Amino acid sequence: MRGKVDKAKGGRQAGKAAARDGVPSDRVVNALAETFRAMSDPTRVRIIAALAKQELSVGDLAGMVGLTTSAISHQLRLLRGQRLVKYRKEGKLAFYSLDDKHIEHLFAEGLRHVGNEE
Repeated sequence: MRGKVDKAKGGRQAGKAAARDGVPSDRVVNALAETFRAMSDPTRVRIIAALAKQELSVGDLAGMVGLTTSAISHQLRLLRGQRLVKYRKEGKLAFYSLDDKHIEHLFAEGLRHVGNEE
């Protein structure tokens, strides 16, 4: 009987070691927490949802979200700082889009998680 207990304990220890080895570095953990923090604001979620569909200007986003262009610009600056959105200039206008496909996938997974597959 003792052999079975020792094997079970050894298996748990190996599992703990694997779990410990799977924990990212502090730098990665903090960067991921900042990413989720940036996405935790309802206004920013609406901006990300709109940009998941297409590239938009600040004015377009302001109209969709129902905020001033100044307020949208502030939110976009925060999202840019976390590399969630990027922009390109066309004359005096700036057009925003999601930074990469990872953000689109992360957002889609979040929607699926809460049960909304719009």
